[in-house]
Amino acid sequence: MTTTPGSTPPAGTPGTSGGRVPTRSGSGGNAWANGGTVFAGVMLAVSGVFTLLEGIVALAKDQVYTIINDYIFKFDLTAWGWIHLLLGVLLLVTGLAILADKGWGRVMGIVFASLSVILHFLWLPYQPLWAIIAIAIAVFVIWALCADTRDDNALAGP
Repeated sequence: MTTTPGSTPPAGTPGTSGGRVPTRSGSGGNAWANGGTVFAGVMLAVSGVFTLLEGIVALAKDQVYTIINDYIFKFDLTAWGWIHLLLGVLLLVTGLAILADKGWGRVMGIVFASLSVILHFLWLPYQPLWAIIAIAIAVFVIWALCADTRDDNALAGP
């Protein structure tokens, strides 16, 4: 089939998009990661609320958590309460920023989710099951935010 110079090839011609501008829909497995970014934002916000609640409980009722005698990373539960309150606020705000599609939200989401992994590892003896769940959620959030390729320059800054 031949076309005259300057004309648009008919739709369905191999190697063309039929006059349409080619669009980039998630490349292979990354389409799932792009949808995972919304889930990551929701999970960061929900994790932030749960972490806030952990902090409130640690501040209000020291007897709720197990007393650890010889744990190398043992802190006073009041200190843990303030740490969880601060982290909870950061996670909640960052999750909402990701949902609002703020460029800085993805970068800070990776940073704060990484911090959440570290802090929940240290929190492991106080609440083992929840700490493991929180670590798993944070690892998924980190993966989803790193694998999202909608905007290749988003991690370079706002």
